[in-house]
Amino acid sequence: MAAAWQVLARSDAKLAAVIRLVGPCALEPSLNPPYEALLSAIAHQQLHGVAARAILGRLAALDGGPTLPSPAALLACPDDRLRGVGLSRSKLAAMRDVAARTLDGTVPDLPAMSAMDDEAIIERLVAVRGVGRWTAQMILISTLGRPDVMPADDYGVRLGYQWAFGLAELPKPRELLTLTERFAPFRSTVALYFWRYVDLRRANGTAAVAPAKGRRKARSRTAASAGEGRLPGAGARGTGAGRKKATPKATRR
Repeated sequence: MAAAWQVLARSDAKLAAVIRLVGPCALEPSLNPPYEALLSAIAHQQLHGVAARAILGRLAALDGGPTLPSPAALLACPDDRLRGVGLSRSKLAAMRDVAARTLDGTVPDLPAMSAMDDEAIIERLVAVRGVGRWTAQMILISTLGRPDVMPADDYGVRLGYQWAFGLAELPKPRELLTLTERFAPFRSTVALYFWRYVDLRRANGTAAVAPAKGRRKARSRTAASAGEGRLPGAGARGTGAGRKKATPKATRR
């Protein structure tokens, strides 16, 4: 059976050029517990990956490490101890909500989540404080390896499409959804290629500047794999989702 990238390479000449440049890519789901994936996603919000991983390491150490505290243990931990690992008040509140909603079943465990369809998972996850549709989509791609997710709000995916297809402007999210319908059921792999394509062009110094109209500042790759430190596949580091400027409240991505 042909791999997703092989099918995609035959479907469109311009996408095939991107695939040839980047090389074979495949989804590599982490299959981490959703509770842990969400804590990691929250830790990575608005932070460089190195700083976020340090916070997660200190958080794990509170409960003896190397794994993160259980939901019950996190809820029982005093605020001052959690703040002491480097968590802001908003992230602390968001993590407590993840723990509470894991215990009450809103956030399902991995077997239960694996049996749900994509939109049902998104609906559950966006009920959690600090978690938006983008983060839920990253869980779908990087934790579960769902094959047909198109994170159309992601700046890096939009920029990758613009560069690959020679558009004058960044496609708007709804436009991107329409433009990429033809790549179903492998749109997660398409997103992965656009992230890597943009990274590669920037690394090689061939990145053009996106048009000012509709442009949003790209965040650095801090919430890769919804905060799990990487997107599917070796070395995957997307270019950013156009995260809004930090505010005192928990960012909802």
